[in-house]
Amino acid sequence: GDTIVFTHTIVPKAIEGRGVASKLIRAALDSARDRGLKVISQCPFVTAYIEKHPEYRALLG
Repeated sequence: GDTIVFTHTIVPKAIEGRGVASKLIRAALDSARDRGLKVISQCPFVTAYIEKHPEYRALLG
């Protein structure tokens, strides 16, 4: 199967702390799931997000 690697998550400083990164990661993980991709997280934010949202753990490959 195909795999996607999340290496880093960045949002502009002007919008930090508003949940934008979480929304971005949720959309990216949903897209990966919809496309049948496994996920490799090299980004601490993505890793923490998946730990807090166990419904995404099955995507880890």
